[in-house]
Amino acid sequence: MNFLFISKWGEILDLVYAIQQEGNKVKMYIDYPPAREIGYGFVPKVRKWEKHVDWADIIIFDYVGYSKVATELKAQGKLVIGGTEYTDRLEMDRNFGQEEMRNLKIKILGYREFFTTDDAIQFVKQNPSKYVIKPSQEMQDYKQLLYVGQEEDGGDVIRVLKAYQKTWGNELGHFLLQKKVTGVEVSVAAFFNGKEFIKPINITFEHKKLFPKELGVSTGEMGTSMFWTDENPIFEATLKKFEKQLAKDNFTGHIDINSIVNGSGIYPLEFTSRFGFPQIQIQRAGIAEPIGNMLFKIASGQSFKIATRKGFQIGVYMVVPPFPYEDKKTFKMFSKDAVVVLKKEMKQGLHPMHLKLINGEWLITGDSGIVMVVTGTAQTMKEAQKLMYNRVSNVLVNNSYYRTDIGDRWASDFDRLWTWNLL
Repeated sequence: MNFLFISKWGEILDLVYAIQQEGNKVKMYIDYPPAREIGYGFVPKVRKWEKHVDWADIIIFDYVGYSKVATELKAQGKLVIGGTEYTDRLEMDRNFGQEEMRNLKIKILGYREFFTTDDAIQFVKQNPSKYVIKPSQEMQDYKQLLYVGQEEDGGDVIRVLKAYQKTWGNELGHFLLQKKVTGVEVSVAAFFNGKEFIKPINITFEHKKLFPKELGVSTGEMGTSMFWTDENPIFEATLKKFEKQLAKDNFTGHIDINSIVNGSGIYPLEFTSRFGFPQIQIQRAGIAEPIGNMLFKIASGQSFKIATRKGFQIGVYMVVPPFPYEDKKTFKMFSKDAVVVLKKEMKQGLHPMHLKLINGEWLITGDSGIVMVVTGTAQTMKEAQKLMYNRVSNVLVNNSYYRTDIGDRWASDFDRLWTWNLL
C-alpha cells in the first residue's frame, strides 16, 4: 500500500521506516523547517504533501492541529489516521477536556481556569492548598511551565506564578490550577476505528522528569513502561465512556487519558488524542503484526483484535544537548551531525528519532537532541528492563544521556494498583 505521513516535528520516523520495511511505499512530510532533514536517507521525503494525496492509499497525521484537513480528506473518501476538531480540542483546551469528562459523569479533580497570573495568585492566597500549574492550548507544549506544587499552603505555587509573571507576562495565555493528589500516575490508551475501541488496550507508565528519581525539569517524556490487556477498570471508568462521542465524530486514530489513581478513586488529568512519543515506538515493540496493515484496518473501520506480545514493553529516550531546551548554538556545537555508533551490529530495539542516514551511518539532525528510543520486551518488567539497558550499552553517542531507572517504579506501582483493584 501507499502511505503518506504528515508530521509536525518528525517524531514519527520510526513508524514510517518500519512500514516501509514491511514492503509498503511511503512518503514523509515534516512541517517544522529545522526538522526537515529528519528521515533523509531512511525514507522518501516530500516538501508539498498535498501533491501526493491522490497517490496515497492511507494518510497519517501524527499531531493535533490537522483536524480540518483530515476531516475534509475523509469526506473525499480517503482513509485517514488523524484527529477531528473534537479530539484536537480535548487535548489542546484543558478546560474543555475537563468539562467533557464532567458531562460524562467522570470524577475529576477540582480545578479553576485563569487568564492572568494575578487572579491565580489571589485564588491560591484565598484557598491555600497544593496545586498543579497546567498551561493550556498552544502553551502546553512548553513542558517547563508545568509545575507540581509541594507546599500545603500553596506558597511555592505563588512564587512560581510570580516568576512566570516576570518572565512570560501576558504570553502565558490561559492556564489551569488543578488540585494535587498523590497516587500512581497511569495512562490508558487505545486505537479507535471510527465506530469502537480496538482491543487490547494499552496501560502505560510515563517517566517525565529529566533525571532519575523524578528530579529535574519536566521534559514531557524520558521513558515509558507498558503492557496490553483486554479489560481494565481505569479504562472502563474513563476512556470507554467516550466511545459513543468518538463514534459520532468518526474518529480514526489513537487516544490516551492520563490519570492519578489511589485508594479513593480514579482522577483523569488530560488527553493525548494522537500518537504519543515515545509511546508509539514502544507500542510497536509489543505489536506482533505488521503495523502498517494494522493502521490500514483501523483507518478503514475494520473490527479486529490487535496481535500483541504477552508481558511488558519498556523504552527510554537517548538524548543529547540541548535537550530538553531549545538552543541552536549548543545543538550545533555538541550534537549536529554526531554519529551513532553500535559496538556490535544490532538494529532490533533501536527506534530512530531525529536522525538521517548518510553512507550507511546514523547521524543526529533536527534541533531538539532526541536521538532514539531504545526498547525491550519480555515476560516480566525486570527482564524487559534488563534487555533494554543491555541494548543502550551497545550504543555509543558522544555527549548522550538517558534515565537509568525506567521501570523501577513498577514493583511498588503494581502492589498499589493490585490493592486498589485497578489491575
